Amino acid sequence: MKLIKWLLLLFIWLALFSSIAVTWSLLNLPETESIQISRQPSITFLDKDGRIIASYGDVYGQSIQFSDLPENLINAVIVTEDKSFFSHPGVDFRGVIRAAITNIKKRRIVQGGSTITQQLAKNLFLTPERSFTRKLHELILSFWLEMRFSKEQILSIYLNRVYLGSGTYGVQAASEKYFNKKVEDLSLYESAVIASLLKAPSKYNPIANFELSKKRASLVLNNMAKNNMISIKEVNKAKFNNTKYSKFTNAPKSTRYFVDWLLPRVKSYVGEIEKDLIVRTTLDVKLQKIAEKSLINVNSKFESAEQSSLVALDLNGGIIAMIGGTDYGDTQFNRVTQAKRQPGSAFKLFVYLAGLESGFSPNDTIVDSRIDIEGWSPKNYKNEYIGEVTLREAFSKSINTVAVKISETIGREKVIDVAKSMGITSPILNSPSLALGTSEVTLLELTSAYNVLANNGNGVFSYGIRSIEDTDGEILFSRKLQGTGKVLESSIVGKMTRMMEQTIESGTGRNAKLNRPAAGKTGTSQSLRDAWFIGFTSNIVVGVWFGNDNDSPMKKITGGTAPAILWKDFMTAAHQDITPKGLSYEFDEPEAKKLNNDKINRIIKKSKDLEKRKNFFDSIIENFF
Repeated sequence: MKLIKWLLLLFIWLALFSSIAVTWSLLNLPETESIQISRQPSITFLDKDGRIIASYGDVYGQSIQFSDLPENLINAVIVTEDKSFFSHPGVDFRGVIRAAITNIKKRRIVQGGSTITQQLAKNLFLTPERSFTRKLHELILSFWLEMRFSKEQILSIYLNRVYLGSGTYGVQAASEKYFNKKVEDLSLYESAVIASLLKAPSKYNPIANFELSKKRASLVLNNMAKNNMISIKEVNKAKFNNTKYSKFTNAPKSTRYFVDWLLPRVKSYVGEIEKDLIVRTTLDVKLQKIAEKSLINVNSKFESAEQSSLVALDLNGGIIAMIGGTDYGDTQFNRVTQAKRQPGSAFKLFVYLAGLESGFSPNDTIVDSRIDIEGWSPKNYKNEYIGEVTLREAFSKSINTVAVKISETIGREKVIDVAKSMGITSPILNSPSLALGTSEVTLLELTSAYNVLANNGNGVFSYGIRSIEDTDGEILFSRKLQGTGKVLESSIVGKMTRMMEQTIESGTGRNAKLNRPAAGKTGTSQSLRDAWFIGFTSNIVVGVWFGNDNDSPMKKITGGTAPAILWKDFMTAAHQDITPKGLSYEFDEPEAKKLNNDKINRIIKKSKDLEKRKNFFDSIIENFF
């Protein structure tokens, strides 16, 4: 009788305590009028085929209705997270007891008793803190969710909000991130991978830990079979087909150079970012991977260059690959867009174009001989002169004296005008050494200038963003493809392109020779401080640079060695499935003439006298005023 009395008393006190606790919890429940999450807007960058290459902020996919969820995904989630989801009232009391017994036996927490509804309540309304109050709130809110929403609605809300690794929230974002497809198109194996992420998104991330992800997905498939959701035959077929996911569509680390370059441009196009954005870019992840692999491969063979960079453009000016340095983790400085270096002989393109526009012809002959301009005398690479040569031969062998003679004969202003008209925006010094590329430029602007030739003389703008939209599909910015009009006459383009083809066929660019028509030019600055190769096929234009950030000389690296080899390595792989096609240009070879070397020397001397007079009068004006 006494025991019954004490048990009754204990029951009363427990009931009272529980009533007080529930009442207090109900009075202090968090706001449930809205289930919106406060967060910073996200920016998701997609490559030209819609593959995610980078994301900033928390990336939420578009909301998916229950009817759009694949049956395999629903079953995979249920069997992994909450087998009795469709029957319990929000809390699975059997599951809680079962988990408690298991944890006591193992003397550690190996099972959790939370249902999908409880997890949703925690994600929507509560903080991650572990406390009795938070757990009580979770239980009450779970019942509230079950009363307010149907099971189908609860599951769809949960799958639209849950974190699934790599900065993605919701099955739609995860589906696009890992498989580059909409959630409704997920296969059985893909559904198992998504479901396997629910336990530990970082641990089972298929990009970071493919083998662990594969084991976890196999476990999910086996559990689905045990619960009669799929057959053993389907399990075996799904496991067999998973080999095609051994390489996910994640962008290589070098892609960050490109994305970093785009970030400030996004804001300049759309203003203050107040909602989630999707930025569709020109980058091709496949070509980016090829570029990174080629760069690593060639770098290992030329150790005297600490840095190298590569940029590839399509003929519309879109950047399809960009690597700003040997390792983004070591330095984020972008040597494609930020580094200004001397282009060396790669600048001779503008000298010869100006010469062709002034009436010179590729087959005209000129004497490779010593020249003196106010005490400055340019030397050739091998420090020798070969006498009479055609302009075509002089260009392909990159003879310095001939380039200077052409520049001084036609006037440096003409060379500068041609360079600027083709997109060189960096300052160009008007000095005799102009012809040898002593004015610094970026790899991007130089490669973009060569793109004018690939476009048969039409100017194009280089760009990386195709469009910007919000997650509702509203277009906020869309690039209209338009160039700068005709920059070079087609006949001039034809002559210059043929000279560049010969440079690859038999000149300084022989290491860049492909199994298809290609045109290009090597460039080496003073004391081997910079080495370049810029060239194009009928499909893409690619520029390569090698050098050291501290401007120290390299050993035995010229434009015709490491840069030409890297250019060829990348181009060969990039064109693997493309049928060879001739370069598009008109070529009309006029009658050759022998240029009068004495006349050229007189013109150079006259230009020197004029320059002296100009400097004299400038000094008088400066001192007088």
